[in-house]
Amino acid sequence: MCGIVGITGNKVALPVLMKGLEKLEYRGYDSAGVYVNDNDGHEYLYKEKGRVSMLEAAVENAGIEGTTGIAHTRWATHGVPSAHNSHPHVSASGRFFLVHNGVIENFRELKQEYLADVEFKSETDTEVAVQLLGKIVEEEGLAVVDAFRKVLSLIGEGSYGFVMMDNEEPDTLYVARNKSPLLLGLGDDFNVVTSDATAMLDYTHDFMSLDDGEMAIVKGDSIVIIDANGQIVEHESFHLDIDASETDKGIYPYYMLKEIEEQPNVIRTILGHYMDEQGHVNIDSEIIDTLKNADRIYIVAAGTSYHASLLGKRMFERLVGKATQVEISSEFAYDNFIPEANPVFVFLSQSGETADSREVLQVANDRGFKSLTLTNVPNSTLAREATFSLPLLAGPEIAVASTKAYTAQVSVLSIIAQAMADNKFSVSHPLANIAIAMDAIVQDKEKYEKLANDYLVDAHDAFYIGRLNDAELALEAALKLKEISYVHTEGFAAGELKHGTLALIEENTPVMALLTQSATANLTRSNLAETQARGAHTMVIATKENAKEGDEVILPSVDSAEDDPAVVQQLAILLATVPVQLLSYYTSLGRGLDVDRPRNLAKSVTVQ
Repeated sequence: MCGIVGITGNKVALPVLMKGLEKLEYRGYDSAGVYVNDNDGHEYLYKEKGRVSMLEAAVENAGIEGTTGIAHTRWATHGVPSAHNSHPHVSASGRFFLVHNGVIENFRELKQEYLADVEFKSETDTEVAVQLLGKIVEEEGLAVVDAFRKVLSLIGEGSYGFVMMDNEEPDTLYVARNKSPLLLGLGDDFNVVTSDATAMLDYTHDFMSLDDGEMAIVKGDSIVIIDANGQIVEHESFHLDIDASETDKGIYPYYMLKEIEEQPNVIRTILGHYMDEQGHVNIDSEIIDTLKNADRIYIVAAGTSYHASLLGKRMFERLVGKATQVEISSEFAYDNFIPEANPVFVFLSQSGETADSREVLQVANDRGFKSLTLTNVPNSTLAREATFSLPLLAGPEIAVASTKAYTAQVSVLSIIAQAMADNKFSVSHPLANIAIAMDAIVQDKEKYEKLANDYLVDAHDAFYIGRLNDAELALEAALKLKEISYVHTEGFAAGELKHGTLALIEENTPVMALLTQSATANLTRSNLAETQARGAHTMVIATKENAKEGDEVILPSVDSAEDDPAVVQQLAILLATVPVQLLSYYTSLGRGLDVDRPRNLAKSVTVQ
């Protein structure tokens, strides 16, 4: 959730670090800090509360020089957002500087047992690690690498990504990782460390991953990786074929709008990768056979990925006949009752680093169950540790509110469903038609700005309702609206309104009905009328086949005589996805908020 960058070698450090922080700000943005050492006895430490721009202003004329440094942008877990709680943290001796992603679960116990006489400068768990390191080196006389390993052993099973500098070895980065992502980037006479490869794509496309419990000693011309047993190990590097320009906003005012508009091309990219010219699926047969032979499929996810999983369950069950269960990862990690002898676990994660999902994957691996990860980051932890993985191919998603990853997840799940059904139906043509329809919707996006202003900008509460797939999208639509506009929003199965929620309907409460499912459209209209009779300000978002005169949003038709109607009904939900995303975007904009960086949230959730 926080962001880390570090560099050592032949590059001037500060510009690289600051550009890296800008790229990582979506991961955490309540404070930021940087430490640079010039290898000649001068060191520079700056920390600021607020956005990276505040730190940039502080260092602009500071005359910072040097080729080795570390930097961090913070998402608060322990201690309020402030300069003294921001990273890097410094040992009492002033020798060691450390940045950290994750949570040290036993930090209070370590503080009481080992550091009762140390004056702490922050309220964070992180400072415990650097103070421990300083004390162990001072009192036990251990070499820094051995002292660092001892600190890691005392911390135990907590989640951490550490990068540490010793001002007596100013050309060296000490790196350690457990349950929190860190990558080593390989340059030309320089090396970098980053929690997200996108931060360093301007400088390198070649990376190495660390496994849990490993540490690395990184210099400009060398990298030494040490495993949990103290043995030197080798790791193969991998190349990320991503254009650095993909992580820029380009002509768009916000990443979210850019990513909404990219969704039609995301679908086309997925079709080109996973389907041949005859509309048959190109996925390793071992993956498909594993899914087909499972007693039950468990789809495990969180947040937006969980909502996409609910649609995947419907497709697997309705179109394939495969028993499927969807689990919230943070719950299932601690209540993992699995009665089947041969289950398969499917993990959905935009980042591939979601800590709660990884906890479930470890349970599955420990019990010998097969697993498949669908992620937007092919070399992420969930991708590496699962039995199989498939890329979502959505391209970098920077805005905190996920949009195109959701569409990618639903699209890839539909293709997997086709493969499991032995190509008895095809999603290729329906998805291609949906991409065309999405293009038309985004071209008409100004209408959603007007609707947002009329219905939502001044609202305190709002509701999305629907049935079947529309009820699942209602959950995602509500999440999008509340996370970036702070309008309290709930998504409901429309028939459940009368079982309590109607009590919340007041004069002018916005209620938006989603109507893509022909079998239930009229029922949902009846439920909408119930809210209207109680003063609700109602809106209908309907596919052309389910629309009536006066509906506020009528979506283009994607029905075709050559397509299976059951398949089209399952995929039609993607048509309504873009309008609800645009309504959220324009509501946030109309309320004067930062669309890409909503308060209290971060993009990659790497803590439990």
